[in-house]
Amino acid sequence: MPLYLFEISAIYLDMQNKPHGAPTTRPPNLSDFRNSLALGWRDFTAAPMHAMFFAAFYVFAGLIMAVITYATGQTFWLILAALGFPLVGAFAALGLYEISRRRVDGEPLRLRELIGVCWSHRGGQLPWLAVIVVVVFLFWFFLGHMIFALFLGLSPMTNVLSSLDVFMTPNGLAMVAFGTAVGALFSTIIFAFSVLGMPMILDRDVDFVTAMIASMGAVKRNPVIYLMWGALIGAITLIAMIPMFLGLFIAMPVLGHATWHLYKRVTKP
Repeated sequence: MPLYLFEISAIYLDMQNKPHGAPTTRPPNLSDFRNSLALGWRDFTAAPMHAMFFAAFYVFAGLIMAVITYATGQTFWLILAALGFPLVGAFAALGLYEISRRRVDGEPLRLRELIGVCWSHRGGQLPWLAVIVVVVFLFWFFLGHMIFALFLGLSPMTNVLSSLDVFMTPNGLAMVAFGTAVGALFSTIIFAFSVLGMPMILDRDVDFVTAMIASMGAVKRNPVIYLMWGALIGAITLIAMIPMFLGLFIAMPVLGHATWHLYKRVTKP
């Protein structure tokens, strides 16, 4: 049998042997966070080139979105980029989860096989979960325009980049505060259904609706501890984006691996 057919068959058999349905979860604790991050760093250092290959999707997508928006000043292109970014990001995260899974199971880390696993999910449940992320993201995008118009619609300023002082006005400060609160709400929603939902789709035979509900249920039962994890991820990601998104080459793989290990730690057999 040709090698590529053997790899496809192995991927198919692996998908058939997955446990069915959503798992039972327990509340995480700070020790789970520390251990997951430590294991995430260990996975990254064990296969840094593989991890950075998948992280490159995040980095280049962010750079392309920033460059196009700055160069053209047109949000239309940003919308098109935003439509594709969550889907690409979901498959990139899947590659990081697969690296961690294979390291735990003692399986070899071949890049072609890792890409094959991601490709095998193109017609499965993961794209549907990514579509939900797209819908929520776009809704927040348009809502952000409404918030801007509500607070600063009568301002003579036409270009935010050349009129940053407008944000220091009472209306500008109110817009920043309100927009940040609404953005945090949308980020929490996406985090709630994806923190366990995405790794669950790789780990088990489960549809995306069940994975979303199970993930959101776990966050709802333990909101404080999960929001601490989400805040940590957000802070690390924000810091990593400052040097032209280059810090994401390290931050995203470590956080992706850590998310997989946290999922495995809080799920019961």
